[in-house]
Amino acid sequence: MSRITRRSFVRQSLVTGSAVIAAPYIARSADANGKMGIAVIGGGGRGGSHISEWLRDSRTEIVTICDVDEKAANSRATQIEQKQGFRPKIVKDMRKAFDDDAVDAISTATPNHWHALCGIWAMQAGKDAYVEKPVCHNIAEGSALIAAARKYKKMCQVGTQCRSSAAVIDAVKWMNEGGIGDVKFARGLCYKRRASINPLGDYPIPEEVDFNMWSGPAAYTDPKLTRKRFHYDWHWQRMYGNGDLGNQGPHQTDIARWGLGVDTHPTTIVSYGGRLGYQAERNDSAYIDAGDTANTEVSIYDYGDKCIVFETRGLGITESADDELNTLFQSKKGNKIGVVFYGEGGFLVQKTYDHCVAYDKNMKVIKEFKGGGNHFGNFVDACISRNYKDLNADVREGHLSAGISHLGNISYYVGERNHVTVEEAGKVLKGIKSLDDNAETLKRTVVHLADNKHDLKTYPLSMGPVLTFDPVKEVFPDNSEATALCTREYREGFVCPTADNV
Repeated sequence: MSRITRRSFVRQSLVTGSAVIAAPYIARSADANGKMGIAVIGGGGRGGSHISEWLRDSRTEIVTICDVDEKAANSRATQIEQKQGFRPKIVKDMRKAFDDDAVDAISTATPNHWHALCGIWAMQAGKDAYVEKPVCHNIAEGSALIAAARKYKKMCQVGTQCRSSAAVIDAVKWMNEGGIGDVKFARGLCYKRRASINPLGDYPIPEEVDFNMWSGPAAYTDPKLTRKRFHYDWHWQRMYGNGDLGNQGPHQTDIARWGLGVDTHPTTIVSYGGRLGYQAERNDSAYIDAGDTANTEVSIYDYGDKCIVFETRGLGITESADDELNTLFQSKKGNKIGVVFYGEGGFLVQKTYDHCVAYDKNMKVIKEFKGGGNHFGNFVDACISRNYKDLNADVREGHLSAGISHLGNISYYVGERNHVTVEEAGKVLKGIKSLDDNAETLKRTVVHLADNKHDLKTYPLSMGPVLTFDPVKEVFPDNSEATALCTREYREGFVCPTADNV
């Protein structure tokens, strides 16, 4: 089957831009087909969602599936063939997809440590890129992605889907028009139960996985791994993932930053928490979980006149704490994932991707917002218009929102060995500038741990340093250890360029 080339696709889109936007498909070139060729990079769980989105858009077709797991790639190729009528190519090395003229754009759902390099390589090869959140594994990678998108004039959409949600769009607009008065503070929540990923150990790499390609920019640890479940639990190992602050967090930090209207990095950051509670869960005081990211973490971000606090809880969510939050989320126990904006006249709560609710000061509902959106379709629209400002979640927005997660984790990592009592933590927090009630948030966190039978005397909280960040230079002027964590060491052949040399 013939394919439209990248050059003819862009040329035809520019010539017939207004007609294309109105049409349900991309205008045809000389080829009979004329659809936008997509390469899906990473065929796992989230990759399956990408596949579904592309299959339901009549303007696109999936021409390539790339995965380092041959079994997974073949399974996805069969799924795609059954839906679109022809089988996509299967490749292990994403660079083969980038070199293919049949590919106009890529969407990547790889593990986090691959996100930035995948997007940069694709744009350098002339492809537009849809990159999952977090758009980068560290701060420097985010800046490099922005530089690449601008230099090569490519569309780079980040997978923060709430940017295309009618409910969130309408709610943010209403709030910014004064719906709950002046708003300077937002709280993001990831109260999401996460079981232990089992103890440290040497587990075999799945035979069908090319571990060299899977590792990519990260250190090559073959033949030993330290997690039992290969294909998901990398999220909780900092070499590859960013914990739930960087996994679920970018959705909520993006909404918080958007709603507050902050268009830069925070200037001071502090985090406290730890990987806590699994000893009690297993009834084994010597138990050591294989993860090294925090499962309980509170991060405070100061923007001068505005503030964001993000709370991560990975243990069971019980009824005994969080009275205000229980009321706002209409839930006493179980997962709570969303954002609360605190205004002079009430609260605005993002509860799901397509549902927001506003309350007055007496906790009475005053307005609801509902409706989803088509985030992938918005990406295609921008690929046609060739204007990155048409993207609902341009790479710069994704970088600033992922950066919140990275900065919070950096404070935690630098202070990981600084164990403190609850009283000592309280004294530190008392001196920290914040629009939150720091003492109350600490108290609720301690109650949560107690509810899960965690012994803070034996396994205490870690308190990160209060870090001052330069949002322009993207360094910590007073802390070289923290600055070093704004990037990473890369393996030869998988070096992510910097913003200056993309």
